[in-house]
Amino acid sequence: MAGNPIGWFEIYVEDIARAARFYETVLDLRLERLDSPAVPMWTFPTAPDRYGCSGALVQLPNVPAAGSRVMIYFSCEDCAVEAARAAEAGGQIVRPKMAIGAYGFVVLVRDTEGNLIGLHSQA
Repeated sequence: MAGNPIGWFEIYVEDIARAARFYETVLDLRLERLDSPAVPMWTFPTAPDRYGCSGALVQLPNVPAAGSRVMIYFSCEDCAVEAARAAEAGGQIVRPKMAIGAYGFVVLVRDTEGNLIGLHSQA
């Protein structure tokens, strides 16, 4: 396999407007509504020439949003900053900032839709 192992991610949500506000607030970015005739989708910004991948929030009928066993880590300058924003935006801090050795630090957060996500930083 050539390239990064993850090409795209989707976070299934029940209330896409609420979820979009949460992620925009926590990550201090703007999501873009995709013109998808099949299902509502909002995409995270993408920079094809940079490391990592992008993805989208997706609202699918009859697909439970919470309880997924997929873990997505969002890159941050200092994950404690985004964790504070997550709590203010209606999320729940599941695991406060913790060191993971030479790999930096992580925070685990439950978003407004019940999904568990990770925030990662080197500082």
